[in-house]
Amino acid sequence: MKVVIIGASFAGVAAALEVRKKHSDAEIMLLEKQSTLGYIPNGLHLYWENKIDDLESAYFITKEQLGKQGIRYCLEASVEKIHTVHKTVDYLRHGQEVTIAYDKLIIATGSSQLSQKISGSSGESVLKYKRHHEAQAALAKMEASQSVTIIGAGQVGVEAADLLSRQQKKVTLIESMDYVLFKYFDRDMIQPLQQKMREQGINVRLNQTVSSITTDADKQVTVRFGNEAITSDTAILGVNVRPDLHFLDEHIQLHMDQTIAVDRYMRTSVEDVFAVGDCIQLTFGEDDDTVYIPLVNNAVRTGIVAAANLVRPERTFKGSLRTIGTSILGYYIASTGVTEAESLFTGQTVKAYRQEVRLTSLPDADTVTIKWIYDAASHVLLGAQMISTSNILEKINTVALAIQTKQTLEDLQQKDYFFHPSFTQMISATNVVSWLEARDDGNEN
Repeated sequence: MKVVIIGASFAGVAAALEVRKKHSDAEIMLLEKQSTLGYIPNGLHLYWENKIDDLESAYFITKEQLGKQGIRYCLEASVEKIHTVHKTVDYLRHGQEVTIAYDKLIIATGSSQLSQKISGSSGESVLKYKRHHEAQAALAKMEASQSVTIIGAGQVGVEAADLLSRQQKKVTLIESMDYVLFKYFDRDMIQPLQQKMREQGINVRLNQTVSSITTDADKQVTVRFGNEAITSDTAILGVNVRPDLHFLDEHIQLHMDQTIAVDRYMRTSVEDVFAVGDCIQLTFGEDDDTVYIPLVNNAVRTGIVAAANLVRPERTFKGSLRTIGTSILGYYIASTGVTEAESLFTGQTVKAYRQEVRLTSLPDADTVTIKWIYDAASHVLLGAQMISTSNILEKINTVALAIQTKQTLEDLQQKDYFFHPSFTQMISATNVVSWLEARDDGNEN
């Protein structure tokens, strides 16, 4: 069996490794457009945080590791067209046209920072650094810049604003919504962080839609929004990523947003063709509705599922909870599942409850604010958000698992955790839900 995988980032590599595990005699070929493979998209942030010494350390897998698994790869291979009837893929490499045949095809091309609505967003002075070569260029440009305008206050934009403000850069952050990180948090939960950003001197501009970006003869970048404009040394495009799927043939069905339509086995509308990662929409929440959720954990999981179903449908994808966690300006923030704002559109009777939990064990004592979103009748947990100045990020994984397995609030209070005064709190932050209903005066939607 010959398996061709288009894309060698998280989804493609995860799929390749799982194919090898399931099919020891399979011939596996990874086609990668970039000159490197396995680059971590936020590698530049790791460098700015001093977590790595240079960008060459920002890789999650090496060529040698793939080689040991008998996985072949072809770098700088730009796919031009796939022909699902003939089961072939055409690609360009060093100016030469190459055609490769497949028995099974997995499309894992990932996504890029693109904006079709902002004029001039593709200019050289507008930084995008998801790829290794982009990160190298962005690093050099930022070292020579004293001011930066960041477009988009999602996770990438907010993290960049924090890291660059620490370098004494003059930072402006522009967001079209009325608060930052709106996809993952409710306004009341993220307000402390938003206030801290302003106190740190970050110019946060909300409810502003960028229309154009221009660069003058002195390489100064002007970002226009509404009747206003801000000029800085450089700009960072932190808007939503999108896949580039120009090479698909007409037999593969797409959603309205031009992502590939797949079932829960990661199968496309064409037999023997699968799609994973940032190329597809995923089920989210209690309904079977699908949404676009480009996260690394989703890329890895979908890659594994596609590989498991190459020969026959055996494993379904469990859906996404959009679980994230990060540290910004001294706050640890995490979220999973639906937000209270989203729950208004679920058709369920939902309650939300916010509480502050004092972490009292020595040597640390701190507070974590937690917001629970749950079904009013069954008490099944639907979502949660956390913010604290202590590192509570790992807690969100426990909560995500509870949501995925449809645990109730009462189930969660009975979860068994080890206790040791040197390492843990007397009561886990995720156990305190045990007092929730007795004191609950939360809103019913």
